[in-house]
Amino acid sequence: MILEHEIPKGSQLYFGKSAKAKRDFEHKISDFLLKVGFEEIVSPHFSYSNHQAIEDTQKLIQFFDEENHPVALRADSTLDIVRIVLRRLSRSTDHKKWFYIQPVFSYPTNEHYQIGCEWIGHDDIFDLILLNLESFQILDLSPYLQISNISIIEAIVSHNDIDIELFRGGKIDELYQLQIDWLSLMIDVKDIQDLRGLLGVVPSYLSKEIEKMIDIASRIDYDRMIISPLYYPSMKYYDDICYRFIFDNYTLSKGGKYKSGGLNSLGFALYTDNILKVTR
Repeated sequence: MILEHEIPKGSQLYFGKSAKAKRDFEHKISDFLLKVGFEEIVSPHFSYSNHQAIEDTQKLIQFFDEENHPVALRADSTLDIVRIVLRRLSRSTDHKKWFYIQPVFSYPTNEHYQIGCEWIGHDDIFDLILLNLESFQILDLSPYLQISNISIIEAIVSHNDIDIELFRGGKIDELYQLQIDWLSLMIDVKDIQDLRGLLGVVPSYLSKEIEKMIDIASRIDYDRMIISPLYYPSMKYYDDICYRFIFDNYTLSKGGKYKSGGLNSLGFALYTDNILKVTR
């Protein structure tokens, strides 16, 4: 029996002070993004299933439209926004900096509010990280910044007989048990100095990607930074440097580089529900 006061597990409810806090947060960030040249877009809640870009397609809430095409509630916004801008809006605008304030949905009844931005055709992730840091300064938050590089993991997997699921699942103990000295050193990396120490130790096919991480991390003037070259992000479209902001065991934001529509682009999302939990 479902009682009248119950709501589905995983759904969100804001009212009174919490609803005001949510609206204030959205206003602060939207005002900031508008000032730095982003324009707002509101995309449909529904998307064709093959346009969705999440790792586990079983998390999609799916059904069929009147022509029997598989449709899903939006599970992620990034590639959907880029596709709409480049394919549907290209005759109306050539603007490449967009933000959105909207929820995403996953099976069975999970909904998550977020503010995301996409910087289409731009590929210097340093600029994106600074933008993300400024958004947290507006909120008077100083979360930890964790930087990783999916290209490093992909290179390791392609050159060695190692199952990528060990990285996806964060199975550190099993990676240690492989008894590969340079890999164990990579697992232990925490800062730029550790990262520099890998050069000359790791296989040559990893040097370029490690140097790329060193360059980005060295340019960021931020004390709360963690270097994690082997962290595997949940967003399957990230293909290079990526990062997340963490505070009190909550992930507050994720961002990274990706390719879509033949362009290198950047994007991040601020996770509204988690941010409100740590700012109340």
